[in-house]
Amino acid sequence: MLWFHCNLLDICKISHVPWTRSVHLVAQTSLIVQNASVIVCGIILMVVFLYKMQLMSMYHGWILTVCYILVITIANIANLASTATGITIQRDWIVVVAGDDRSRLADMNATVRRIDQLTNILAPLAVGQIMTFGSPVIGCGFIAGWNMLSMCVEYFLLWKVYQKTPALAIKSGKKDEDQELKQLNIQVIDTNTNNNEKPTEDVLLMGEKVVAVVDNQKEPSCTERMTEPFRTFRDGWVAYYNQSVFWAGMGLAFLYMTVLGFDCITTGYAYTQGLSGSVLSILMGASAVSGIIGTVAFTWLRKKCGLIRTGFISGVAQLSSLILCAISVFMPGSALDLSVSPFADISTRFLEGEPLPTVSPVPEVYLTTDIQNLINNATSQFSDSEASVPLISVSLLFAGVIAARVGLWSFDLTVTQLIQENVIESERGIINGVQNSMNYLLDLLHFIMVILGPNPEAFGLLVLISVSFVAMGHIMYFRYAYQNLGRRVFDCCSPEPKTVTDENQHAGSSVV
Repeated sequence: MLWFHCNLLDICKISHVPWTRSVHLVAQTSLIVQNASVIVCGIILMVVFLYKMQLMSMYHGWILTVCYILVITIANIANLASTATGITIQRDWIVVVAGDDRSRLADMNATVRRIDQLTNILAPLAVGQIMTFGSPVIGCGFIAGWNMLSMCVEYFLLWKVYQKTPALAIKSGKKDEDQELKQLNIQVIDTNTNNNEKPTEDVLLMGEKVVAVVDNQKEPSCTERMTEPFRTFRDGWVAYYNQSVFWAGMGLAFLYMTVLGFDCITTGYAYTQGLSGSVLSILMGASAVSGIIGTVAFTWLRKKCGLIRTGFISGVAQLSSLILCAISVFMPGSALDLSVSPFADISTRFLEGEPLPTVSPVPEVYLTTDIQNLINNATSQFSDSEASVPLISVSLLFAGVIAARVGLWSFDLTVTQLIQENVIESERGIINGVQNSMNYLLDLLHFIMVILGPNPEAFGLLVLISVSFVAMGHIMYFRYAYQNLGRRVFDCCSPEPKTVTDENQHAGSSVV
């Protein structure tokens, strides 16, 4: 996680340079790395599917293991590049393209999120159909070819956006140059003021000395290079902590510490409760539709109630929906049983040396009547066991998860725009990098939580812990909202104060 955090911040630090170089270093590089990594993964998987038996027989299967390690490693690189692309385009470029029109910025953020939701629905459906009616090899080839084509299209579209938005090439570059000149002048004047000398020709000499020192520091030593990731980690966190939107960002990160989503954990639990794959696919579609409704609700609430209150209302809506999930833990059909130890089977099998259970041989039955009776008894027992498991608990669980997506995506868009509006342009990349790192960190903790309680009997406890973390996240956001609005946070009709100005932000960031 520290490696991912530091590499993500290193990529985001490129946003400090002028936009003419930033476009090539961030947008272009991350786009090419992301698509190239997916293409390489697709090719490796095609080789694995085609020659799996041959690879297993080579060097005792180590070649196949190396292929799997390569796929996982390259996929992580693609994920890192995808995150950098998202920060650059969706969190930084979009602010410059929208200009000073905050309503336009909100609409653009919501539109981009709707596109993400639709692609998350259509992409698995398309690839799933190709692999079902074709083969995994054809599916991997389709993904590799699609990324090759989309890389060219995406690069062309980014180039068009850059050409049609002159502010991307002028605004940041000029601002960075002005800030560097101001800092240089301040250093020169402070030096002469402390020595009680007039800023005459010595100022120029001192300026040359400062420039010479800066030039000498351009090539860091080996020790500085080794400690750079840790210094990047420290500087990024210090800058993140001193932002006015710190509590809002932390509130969003805490929402990632949850099992209440349509990931492999929740769907696995649904299978143990008797839900079929077709039912789960319908529920996933309903969840995606609910997320799109959340993006629409965000734009409407922001116009009616203001941006900060939109986050507060979205949090209340999400928590209200998740109450159904908490109630489902105690309803009939819930598998909650804290008396069952999640490590009982592991300790029995590995510590006490008990062999793994094997399939018992099927007894030979020679009479036709006995065969028919055996089938009838098995069918009746299966139907009785299926009927004996009530679906009230799992129904309330997924009803709460689906309904909560409205408030979740509206809240996510709120925090995203708060960071866009309240963080100065030179620090926007670093702050968004730290924010994404915090999101991934809490997401990692929720997987660790599942490792500690992997059995279905402990899933109800995981649900209660998830609801608690979501509640803590919204409490953090409420602290941010109350600091900015006070008691007016409950008045949805009064106007909100303007966000922090760039001058105040710059003054606060200079302290960092």
